[in-house]
Amino acid sequence: MSVFTLPDLGEGLQEAEVVAWHVAPGEHIAADQPLVSVETEKAVVEIPAPRAGRVKALLAEVGERLAVGAPLMQYEEGADEDAGAVVGELERAAPSAPAAQAPAGPKSRAAPAVRRLATELGVDLAAVEGTGEGGALTRADVERAAEKGAPAAAGEPLRGTRRVMARNMAASNAEVAAATIMDDADIEDWIDPEAVLPRLVRAVASAAAAEPALNAWFDAAGERVLRHATVDLAIAVDSPEGLFAPVLRGAEGLDAAEVVERLGGLIAGVRARSLPPTAFQGATITLSNFGALGGRYAALAVTPPQVAILGAGKAAPRFSPSDDGRGAFRRLLPLSLTVDHRVVTGGEAARFLAAAIVDLKRPD
Repeated sequence: MSVFTLPDLGEGLQEAEVVAWHVAPGEHIAADQPLVSVETEKAVVEIPAPRAGRVKALLAEVGERLAVGAPLMQYEEGADEDAGAVVGELERAAPSAPAAQAPAGPKSRAAPAVRRLATELGVDLAAVEGTGEGGALTRADVERAAEKGAPAAAGEPLRGTRRVMARNMAASNAEVAAATIMDDADIEDWIDPEAVLPRLVRAVASAAAAEPALNAWFDAAGERVLRHATVDLAIAVDSPEGLFAPVLRGAEGLDAAEVVERLGGLIAGVRARSLPPTAFQGATITLSNFGALGGRYAALAVTPPQVAILGAGKAAPRFSPSDDGRGAFRRLLPLSLTVDHRVVTGGEAARFLAAAIVDLKRPD
C-alpha cells in the first residue's frame, strides 16, 4: 500500500483546500482519472490519479486545508510500481481510514457553488435539508431556506480568494506608502465609445513606455527596484468569490483585436474558475475599470511588489472648460492613479497619468 500526497501545484503555492472528491473508498481507478478538486489561492485545480489502483481510504475531508505533501488518499494494489507523485508507506499516513472517509456534514453535502451561495444569502447549511441525490444540498434548497428565513450562519473563516485578498490588502496597507493623483480624459471623440477596457489597456502600455518607473517591482528588503521591459498587466475582475486579477501578458505588443480576444478569455476563465494559478502571477502593474460598476474616483490599493495601479471611474458627459472660456459638455473618463511613494515620485506619477490621457484622447 502507498499514500498519495498533495502534489506541488507550482509557482510557490504551499496549500490548497479540498472542495470535492471524485472517487470513493473501494473504487478501482485508472491512471489520469480525476481524483479530487482542490482550491488554491485563485483557481480550482483538478488532480488526476498518478496510476491505476484501488482506493483504500480518503485521507482528507472536504473543506480541509492541506499543505503540499500532506496525505490525500491511500492506495492499495500495485504499490511496488512507479508511483509518480505517490510517496510514503501506509504507516506514515497520519489519519485513520474511518475518520478520513468523506464526511456527512452539511459542507460535504454541498458543492462549492452551493456553499458560496449559502454564504452570500447568510444561510446556515446545517439547518437546511437537502433534496438532492443522497441528501445533497442544492441551490434551490439554499434559496428556499433564505426565503423562509433560515438561521443565519454564525460566520465562516475566509477561504480561497477572499483570504488571499485579505492578506494582500493587509500587506499593502502595512507596507506601501500610497499616494493618489486624479484627472479626467476627454473621450468624446472615440469612434467606439464602448471600448473602455481595451482602450485603457493600450493607454497603460503607452504610459509605461513614456514613464517606465511605474511598470516596476520594489524589493523592500533589498531596497532594489526592478523595471520591466514588458507590460504584464493585471486586470481587476469582480466576482461573487472575490476579486481576481488575471494577467494580460505583453500588453505593449498586442493590437486592438488581440487585446479584446485575450481579455475575453481571461474574464471567461475567471467566471468559470478554469484559469491555472500561473494566470494570476507575475503582474508588473494593475488596471481597475471600477467605473463599469460605479464610482468616479478612488484611492486604490497597490499590491506589492508592484508600485502602481490605474483605476478608471464611470465615464459621463460633464462640463469641460475650453481655452476661450466658453466650454462644452464632453464625455469625460475619470482616472485615479495610486503609486507607492517610497519609489515613485510625484513627477513620475504625473507624467505617467498625462501620457495615459494623451493616448485616451485619440479617437481610435
